[in-house]
Amino acid sequence: MTSSSKPRFGVMLVNLGTPEAPTPDAVRRYLGEFLWDQRVVDVSRPLWWLILNGIILRIRPQRVAKAYASVWTDQGSPLMKVSQAQAIELKQRLEDMLGTSVPVELAMTYGVPTMESAGQAFRQAGVERIIVLPLYPQFSATTTGAVFDRLAKALKPCPSLPELHFIRDYHQNPDYIEALANSVREYQAAHGMPDRLLMSFHGIPQRYARQGDPYPQQCEATAQALAEALGLETDQWALTFQSRFGREPWLQPYTDKTLAEWGQSGLERVAVICPGFAADCLETLEEIALQNAEIFTEAGGGTLDYIPALNDRVDHIQMLADLVVSQTQGWR
Repeated sequence: MTSSSKPRFGVMLVNLGTPEAPTPDAVRRYLGEFLWDQRVVDVSRPLWWLILNGIILRIRPQRVAKAYASVWTDQGSPLMKVSQAQAIELKQRLEDMLGTSVPVELAMTYGVPTMESAGQAFRQAGVERIIVLPLYPQFSATTTGAVFDRLAKALKPCPSLPELHFIRDYHQNPDYIEALANSVREYQAAHGMPDRLLMSFHGIPQRYARQGDPYPQQCEATAQALAEALGLETDQWALTFQSRFGREPWLQPYTDKTLAEWGQSGLERVAVICPGFAADCLETLEEIALQNAEIFTEAGGGTLDYIPALNDRVDHIQMLADLVVSQTQGWR
């Protein structure tokens, strides 16, 4: 590697966040921060404070903690374990490509590690230019928008701001689509062709989409591109949305209801992939691979196989590295 007094740039790799332990207290702290974000829940603050603190944070943490406990690892939550591996491997790949030191710091929108701690590490390394890479292929105000807000808050006390490049989305990046297709092909090589492939994305309230959030259109573009890459006919795959919360309508069709219908129709084997999740987490490993698999089989279906997220696959890390490098052309 070439030697220099300061790295040319650093990368802040950002994901949603995770409780620090699968306990009601840790989950309560995490949910309190996450669900208070107005990007996530835009209800009037006084009313939402009463609902959140008077009802949700009294009831929900115990149930969610049990769900986390069912997927927790010796290295912590699956999201944290994978995100840490992604940061390490992205740093190595960038340094191999560029022949110079590239600091990569992991940060979470909610919980730890914080954006402030990532910023302190960059400052100590002499980094003055930062690529901010939210690990959300599809943009939504509830996710990528929340990253932008949280970063602005972290930078507010700084007397001197770094130069920033913010990666908004990569939902149609050809290498991202190819990595997804590769993961499906590997599943098919091991298990054979399923009766249907379900592409399940995290949902948002329909109201947010009506207000202009481009998320559903980007999910549809990703799903269509993946289906085309795999050569699937329209009756061989479907797009659905999972993880709805509250009583108002969310994006449809719903994942759980679709799988119940597929089970009732007697499908023998379905595969589910979650293209919007860059790292496996509670929503993929517990909600899809456990809860929704049970919904499918209890409705009369056969086997549901969950195809893992891209995580730290070599083709995924290479795609992220190429994405970063494409943003640094003027920084050489």
